[in-house]
Amino acid sequence: MVYLDNSATTKMSDRALTKMTQVATELWGNPSSLHAMGLSAEKVLSEARGRILTTLGVNRGVPGQLIFTAGGTEANNLAIFGTLRAKKHTGTPRVIVSEGEHSSVEECVRALAAEGCEVIRIPTREGVLDMTALEAALTPNTVLISLMMVNNETGALYDVKSAFAMAKRMCPRIVTHCDAVQGYMKVKFTPVSLGADLLSISSHKIGGPKGVGALYVDPAILKAKKLVPTVYGGGQEQSFRSGTENVYGIAAFGEAAKERQETLAADLAHMASLRDKLETEIGTRFPEGEVSVNRPAGRRAPHILNLRVEGIRSETMLHYLSAEGFFVSSGSACSSHGGGVSRALSAFGLADRQADSSLRVSFCPASTEAEVDDFLATLSGGVKRLQKR
Repeated sequence: MVYLDNSATTKMSDRALTKMTQVATELWGNPSSLHAMGLSAEKVLSEARGRILTTLGVNRGVPGQLIFTAGGTEANNLAIFGTLRAKKHTGTPRVIVSEGEHSSVEECVRALAAEGCEVIRIPTREGVLDMTALEAALTPNTVLISLMMVNNETGALYDVKSAFAMAKRMCPRIVTHCDAVQGYMKVKFTPVSLGADLLSISSHKIGGPKGVGALYVDPAILKAKKLVPTVYGGGQEQSFRSGTENVYGIAAFGEAAKERQETLAADLAHMASLRDKLETEIGTRFPEGEVSVNRPAGRRAPHILNLRVEGIRSETMLHYLSAEGFFVSSGSACSSHGGGVSRALSAFGLADRQADSSLRVSFCPASTEAEVDDFLATLSGGVKRLQKR
């Protein structure tokens, strides 16, 4: 089995699994309880919160600065709906996103549009944010700009820093949100360096468990009360996200974050070398045009390579590779059930036929050169077999 679908999810690390098991079996108290078991659970949350904030370059968190959620999707929902509903708007509020955002952002802004909000989508042709279009879109009634750091299908690394700087310069009261789910532990950054008021991350993309995520909130946003909850109840997570916290999942998230941080530089270099090896070998092993790389024109993340196989639908090739024990994807796992052509690949500039023959290969620190070689050999066999049909 060769697993190269790490942008969809990663295998839990041994350290994260051990931490999760220990907390689940020894410290299972409710962190809101005032007895010793509850206080022990609360300490676990505090330690995990501190570890994650440290990886974000925030050494001293204030209450509410890191809100634990049930995943990256909920973190994005909280950022978007929580911002738009925090203030009453005198005119029609405007929200800016990119054309190829993850569905957890795109579906939010569609819902806002149905409520009367104005949504502007910035082009991302060849994986590059159109800064001219962004400048034109920034008007005084722009309330929020939400941009992903790394496109989860193409691996394009967007210039979020410049976009947020422009937004703040032209609209000083704007709230900036970055979906960093695919960038966290794949790109070196801090929320401050990006100019992000809000930033979403997820556990299962970095060797932690599924069902856990977090939203970073800049203290200035808290002070100005520019964020309100979207889940109401017992007031957990400083009332921003009610519901008993997933203590053992959060503990494992914190452990996975700490583990990745310890070897981050080496991990990024390793994944980039595998991506480059795969790209180079595609250029030498296959006749021109038979297998092509959908390479972003600008910067890109180290762990994702998107390719297309001429004349073979991605679904057909996926089934072939899976039967041979190789697991990749045709795009975002969250949108794989929706059918139709990928929005991200269309925004990238691919024709429907090209997008429908594209595959995403994504690495993790444990991926190896041997796996790349084996994948290439199997892909070559699949091309020869399936093009004959």
